Amino acid sequence: MSADRSIVILEGARRLPRADILEGNKRPGLFSRFSTTQLGGKAIAGALAATELDPGLVGHVVMGMAQHSHRDSIYGAQGMRWRGGLGDDVPALTVARICGSGAESVAVASEIMLAGVRHDRARPFMVVGGAESMQYPFCLYNHRGKPVGSAVQKYGPIDASKLPRGTHLQDMLLMSLYDPGSGYAMANTGEELARRYGITREECDVFGHRSHVLAKQARDNGWFDTELVPVEVQRDGAEDPITVRYDTHILDDVSIAKMARLRAAFEAGGVITAGNASAVVDGAAAMVLGRLSDAVQHGAKPMARIAGMGVAACDPKIMGWGPVPATRLALKSAGIEGKDLDHVELNEAFAPQALAVIRDFEAMGIDPEKVNPMGNAIALGHPLGATGAILTVTCAHALQRKQERYGLVTMCIGGGQGISLVLERM
Repeated sequence: MSADRSIVILEGARRLPRADILEGNKRPGLFSRFSTTQLGGKAIAGALAATELDPGLVGHVVMGMAQHSHRDSIYGAQGMRWRGGLGDDVPALTVARICGSGAESVAVASEIMLAGVRHDRARPFMVVGGAESMQYPFCLYNHRGKPVGSAVQKYGPIDASKLPRGTHLQDMLLMSLYDPGSGYAMANTGEELARRYGITREECDVFGHRSHVLAKQARDNGWFDTELVPVEVQRDGAEDPITVRYDTHILDDVSIAKMARLRAAFEAGGVITAGNASAVVDGAAAMVLGRLSDAVQHGAKPMARIAGMGVAACDPKIMGWGPVPATRLALKSAGIEGKDLDHVELNEAFAPQALAVIRDFEAMGIDPEKVNPMGNAIALGHPLGATGAILTVTCAHALQRKQERYGLVTMCIGGGQGISLVLERM
């Protein structure tokens, strides 16, 4: 492929640590004081600082975000752009493909550069990534235009003491995890895959245990260090700020016996528990993309080439299976086969979902041992719109560290989709 048609990730791709939405399940999480745009801005600033490129050569920002969680969320990528240090003359686009939003940002930016129609040739590089604060609010619906106290509510704050008895707030986080199209909550789609594939509770617990063990090994060996941007946090009432350097959900004392004692969380007799489902965390990642010819011209060093992409749809009742058809398309796009993959980052939405996908991956020639060798979302967390970008950063760094050639980034998407990217180390 010509240098003008090759899109590369420049060295300096970075992500924030992923932080649990609650600290110890008892108090607000370490990143609870940051909005989605603040998290994205920190990731962009980290990536720009680590990338040996004049920021003035960045002509566009594309960032993924799944859900509005804060007052400034509607500004999305625009808020991340200025918080990340880029000028007011740089346009920004927010993309939303739910759990695949971070990976979609890579695809959209690549397509803009390759199409050339909206590409700024004077500023040929683009910042891409994703961010998500999972600190979703509790919302009050259907009160605009209705009497509240002595007046009709048009806009503005609501005096809770004036609301009718029985009024209740709805949890946007819980609501977002239910797909009315399928009539299933996301966890129930994982349970459905367990039934169809005959996946047992024991298999799920073993897989969840593997995720934590491998993530701890990667953290302790420093394998994540090159991709992480430490975040300073001023705890409420604390005298000194603390620095968050690593993903907070990794369990140091995990055991299969402890996993087995957890109750089924979503269905009576089900296989999914709090121990073998993805952790709910806040996070963000960003990287700089450009055509290889532009990278060469400006002396920028590429980490990896976007070798192939694929997005596919499936029955929303088994939305977790989406990576299978998406990966078939991505491998075809890259002109390689499953056996050629050296490293796979498969988002672990739920253990049975990942296990079902891995079974079909094996039939495609993908070695199960090459899937998530540093753990994944069960141990590290799944900050919806950020995950695709985070896994892309992790995959690119892993290929560099191990001097391997091809990597796959893939995830399921609520509502019945999957998205996959094939990376080739430069």
